[in-house]
Amino acid sequence: MGHALWWGGPGADVLCKEWRWGPCVVALYPVTTLKRRVAVNVGALLQWRLEYAALRGPIMFTSLSKIKKAKGASPDRLEENVAQAIYELQVNSDKLKGPLREVHITAAKEVDVGGGKQCIVVFVPVPMLGQFQKVIKERSLIEELEKKFAGQSIIVIAERRILRKESRNTRQLKQLRPRSRTLTAVHESILDDLVFPTEIVGKRTRVRQDGSKLLKVHLHHENKPNGDRLDTFSRVYKNLTGKDIVFEFPASH
Repeated sequence: MGHALWWGGPGADVLCKEWRWGPCVVALYPVTTLKRRVAVNVGALLQWRLEYAALRGPIMFTSLSKIKKAKGASPDRLEENVAQAIYELQVNSDKLKGPLREVHITAAKEVDVGGGKQCIVVFVPVPMLGQFQKVIKERSLIEELEKKFAGQSIIVIAERRILRKESRNTRQLKQLRPRSRTLTAVHESILDDLVFPTEIVGKRTRVRQDGSKLLKVHLHHENKPNGDRLDTFSRVYKNLTGKDIVFEFPASH
């Protein structure tokens, strides 16, 4: 049986008419009564939202200022923690305060790099990549973030979208697909982001006897990463692109 939420009586709202269909109840009220009820319910909803925000604590507000996900999606716990770490550096670090004020991230994920270790890959908007890389190279952003995550490796990569190749029968865009949105271009850009600030000086592809391919990337000796960092690069690139890769340093002459 359904039941009415409001009823008549001394000091109560006047119920004009009521219909019942199984568990459902439809109540008819005068216009003035209905307006008063709506105002009360909206006020209760706002109070609930304020109490919920207070329950989440300050992390909710600081995280929201440093992360903006596509289509208004809510960040997960890892993304909130990364955003909170960036916010804390913005507030507490004199050398990072200015550069971090104007940037935000879009996502974060953990990648297994072997040996029971995880690497945190932080995705940022493409237009902000240059600002992040400047802070990484000149002001040690990666090192400061790794301190906050107990030595976990941190990698910053721009979030790029791959557009599939269109055929004559599946043409959807009004203009041709930009080269920067092709699979090859996006994978090349991921590789550049991955090894920054080390410069790539050469690439070659080795085809194994079973037909599988191995990409060999030659890096400049300047800003040379250590061996563990190179292994992390290989595993993250494999996770993001599905391609096998190794890094080498050609002999200098």
